[in-house]
Amino acid sequence: MEKYSIKMRASRNLGDQSIHISGAEKIVSRQQVNAYADALVERGLNHSKGNADLLNLKIEKIDEADILYLDAPSVTTVKTGSAKEGRKEIIRFLKDLQINRINEVMDFLSETYAMRGAMLLDIRTMKRMEPDFMRGIRATYMDQERPDDGEASVNIVNNKKNHYEEAIVLATKVMNCPGIIGEICISDDPDYVTGYVASKMHGYRRITKIKEPGSDNGGRIFLFDHELASATEAIEFLQKRRVIVRGIKKMDHHSIHEARIHSSEEQEYDNQPDRWERVRKTVESLHEDHLYRTMHTITSAQGPHITVDGRELVLMASNSYLNLTAHPYVKQKCHEVIEQYGFGSGGSRLTTGNTDLHEKLEKKIARFKGCEEAIVFNTGYVANLAVISALMKQEDVIFSDELNHASIIDGCRLSKAKCIIYKHNDMEDLEMKIREHPQATGLVVSDAVFSMDGDILNLPQFIRICQKYHLFSMIDEAHSTGVIGKTGHGIVEYFGGDLKPDIQMGTLSKSIGGEGGYVAGTKLLINYLRNTARGFIFSTSLSPVTIAADLAGIELIEREIERVERLRHNIQFFINALAKYGIKAASDTAIIPIVVGDEKKAMELSEYLYDHGVYISAIRYPTVKKGEARLRVALMSEHTPEELEKAAKLIGEYTNLSFSL
Repeated sequence: MEKYSIKMRASRNLGDQSIHISGAEKIVSRQQVNAYADALVERGLNHSKGNADLLNLKIEKIDEADILYLDAPSVTTVKTGSAKEGRKEIIRFLKDLQINRINEVMDFLSETYAMRGAMLLDIRTMKRMEPDFMRGIRATYMDQERPDDGEASVNIVNNKKNHYEEAIVLATKVMNCPGIIGEICISDDPDYVTGYVASKMHGYRRITKIKEPGSDNGGRIFLFDHELASATEAIEFLQKRRVIVRGIKKMDHHSIHEARIHSSEEQEYDNQPDRWERVRKTVESLHEDHLYRTMHTITSAQGPHITVDGRELVLMASNSYLNLTAHPYVKQKCHEVIEQYGFGSGGSRLTTGNTDLHEKLEKKIARFKGCEEAIVFNTGYVANLAVISALMKQEDVIFSDELNHASIIDGCRLSKAKCIIYKHNDMEDLEMKIREHPQATGLVVSDAVFSMDGDILNLPQFIRICQKYHLFSMIDEAHSTGVIGKTGHGIVEYFGGDLKPDIQMGTLSKSIGGEGGYVAGTKLLINYLRNTARGFIFSTSLSPVTIAADLAGIELIEREIERVERLRHNIQFFINALAKYGIKAASDTAIIPIVVGDEKKAMELSEYLYDHGVYISAIRYPTVKKGEARLRVALMSEHTPEELEKAAKLIGEYTNLSFSL
């Protein structure tokens, strides 16, 4: 017998975007074609999501022999009184399927709201398998079995969409697809709050309330296991296999729209605001604005080459500028120390966590920075918070560069001092702001090398102004130590070594290749911080093993000056290589920003490089201003010319083809 597939898609225009309104399909006999075609057109033209500007209707003859008949699954209904309860049911379903990374699956669910189709998510790798992330996967060529009499054909014209029956059809096809172990579905119809989860284990499980009334946030995730089938097999089945579902049990109108009856106490509780709603909306907004962060899993040592998700990539995004994290000498020293000291330190520095190694490191840092003494903190972030808040009080004034690192900004806030922001590296603006805000005690603070732009502080002018107005001067040398200066000693050496700020803060986690933060300065400053800096007093001290790595890293910088020279050569080589491919970039440091502007385009360029074996991070708001998204290239001394040339070529080719910087 002849059968025909009828597909309807309706959309409307919003600016230069096409917004999906409605879609449906039927597989019917020849005599039913006209009635069902009319009904689907009527549905597309009259939808709660708006009037259609474009309606496509496709009628296609199919061979009966190509149809796979499947039996409808068992159906259970879970009565939920709120969207929050509905989401809990999804989580229970995922636990039953023994999916370990449940939070990630739930995060992906909000990504589906803007998609036209379903997400095909590999539950083992948490990677999306759809060829087109915007379109997703459409399960097509499916319907339920129905009689071929005229009465059924006529009645369909007057019937509204039956969400339940159409969902059963979709769920049946999906749960029988190779490699798919389950499905989550939320309707994007603002008038329909019921959703479902489905699997061979659970059958079809209706969840009576899975979203709030009026919300058009709906989407689907097909939970896929690549060990059971290939993504190609699954997509082929979903998009091309003809399926008719038999034995769908009818549900009356009341059952389809049933609602849970609560006691007055339960109703009062359910009417309270959902404490997670603001969190949920923030996450959804981050997805929509292309600002949502995810992480890659690295399974190798940090170096010019790393293993990520089973692939080897050239790493051009690491702050380990001199490639010391896995140096044999560093590892040797760590082995020696762990034998003598064990791993943990057991307490804060002022109780039981102070070893001779900690004191040795502080003396080493003081000599390296040309200062009287130094103090070590657990991280550079904590160092900035602790030092600024200990030194500045509510009655003081802090002058901070507009592009300073977040840890400086947070330290200023924690101090409760008045904070004045001056234009980036603009010494005239700084001096003007100081004159406008006279103070008894104040601090001027700046990055030495700015972490997102890679430019260098005008240190001579900076210190001249601080001395003129009797203000404390503080610099953050996180990205200058090991990078600038003839022997990598940092910004003081870079400018000749004569001018020193009052407070030299830095990290041990970048060029030095270890962990921790420090402050170097006068003996008076360090004694003051030991007794007032809360981040020092109330933190368990760094592990002796970490201290050993830090010591070894500084020794290597002093001993192997050629690493700094190779890094300097690589910086110039890469900038020249970019210029060959039409990309303008400039930097005297290991940080080379390639400003893209648009957040989505920056992500796409980063993903393109990742797919071609080069790992460079896309940096977006709030790390940089909105509309200033970029690739942040971070070079190492051990990158080869061939690796740098390849990366520059990929960036240039993709940029010139896709968009203008």
